[in-house]
Amino acid sequence: MTLGWIVSLYLLFTLCLGIAASTLISGISDFFSASRKLPMLLSSFALFAVWFGSETIFGASAEFIDHGLLGIIEDPFGGTLCLVLFGLFLVRPLYRQNLLTLGDLFRRAYGPRTEYLSAFFMILTFVGYIAGQLIALSILFEAVFGLATAYGLLLSALIVTIYTAAGGMWAVSLTDFVQSIVIMGGLLLIAVYLGMQVNLQQLLTPPTPGFFDFVPNADNGMAWLDYLAAWMTLGLGSLASQDIFQRANAARSEHVAVRSTLLGALLYLMFAMLPLLLALMTFQLEPQLLEGDQQDTLMLLVARHTPVWLQGVFFGALISAVFSTCSGALLAPASILAENVVKPLLLRDSNDKTLLLASRWCVVVMALIALAVASASDSIYELVGQSSSLGAVSILVPMLFALFDKQPSARGALLAMMLGLGAYGLTEFIISVTVPAIFIGMLASVAGMLVGKAARRKI
Repeated sequence: MTLGWIVSLYLLFTLCLGIAASTLISGISDFFSASRKLPMLLSSFALFAVWFGSETIFGASAEFIDHGLLGIIEDPFGGTLCLVLFGLFLVRPLYRQNLLTLGDLFRRAYGPRTEYLSAFFMILTFVGYIAGQLIALSILFEAVFGLATAYGLLLSALIVTIYTAAGGMWAVSLTDFVQSIVIMGGLLLIAVYLGMQVNLQQLLTPPTPGFFDFVPNADNGMAWLDYLAAWMTLGLGSLASQDIFQRANAARSEHVAVRSTLLGALLYLMFAMLPLLLALMTFQLEPQLLEGDQQDTLMLLVARHTPVWLQGVFFGALISAVFSTCSGALLAPASILAENVVKPLLLRDSNDKTLLLASRWCVVVMALIALAVASASDSIYELVGQSSSLGAVSILVPMLFALFDKQPSARGALLAMMLGLGAYGLTEFIISVTVPAIFIGMLASVAGMLVGKAARRKI
């Protein structure tokens, strides 16, 4: 059986599993949060799959080859930090709120105006993230089927849209479980097979000076600011992510939600090391690959050094990783669009059946927007990083105040979102500054929140 046939059968299985999950959907609660029925195993794998996507396999491995450990602080280390912080500090208060979306939290704490603005910003943070996953899938489809990029993007968007729109959170969770098993088993098998072809002692020798440094030079102040910014991008920026919240919120109990989040973090850190290990093997097995586009390095390495059946396992693992991340990332903004924009503005008095249909169409809309962005960009790591930064500077601060401030200020929340995003966009894309833009954006967000609260007290 050829590689194309192996991958095709796996794609068909994934699609059928997602569509079959539609039989478990009877209303909005099923679609958005699986009616909070996920057991420990499904919940843990769903949270593991949050991060294990294109940026982990393609983006992080490419950055690792170019810049060593310091190049991948953002992901996987920042991604792991995010899940740990979320599990320790945010899961319990959010789970007790009995929300469908984070937009619901903003409505309860601040009112409808803030709900709409937060929904816009949260949706915005996911567009680039989904686009990054679609780009990764198009790269894989080109490698396996020889499809041109445009057709690969269309095919990947079509598959993930169909099963996500059909089965909602149940489809995401069930496919995540199967896909996570394939990811873990496939990458372990590949690592062992290629590990027998390399000198393990040499593998632990830094290919360049400072390659394995985990912290920057102590005398370089700007390097330390960049280092902290890398930790913050995913570590703090994605704490206000609907995707993470939605998966944790689907757990059958508060206790399961906490344990699943922390177990998901551990699994992610462990298995995110495997693509980095494969990248290290490239220095021995295929050093000439280090001169081109690093996003293709792992695929070319496996294609040249493994039999066809093992290539099928590898590409199945890659496709699993990306689809598992992409489906949840697609459902998250679609849920916000449906629950916090379409429902209050257009379908306020509609029944559950109508809202469910609207939610499915929102999945299609988000897929089309992400497809357009993916067609205009090709950097996976950059798209993912920028998406998380947007969350850090716009949503995080007002979300924390909504959870932990007894008298949160709606004016403060509005100012925090607008000033945070404005300051970030200005310093990231228009004005050149030495300080990382995420610092400026978060400081502006905090300032906006405090000014809003102070103004309310004076009134």
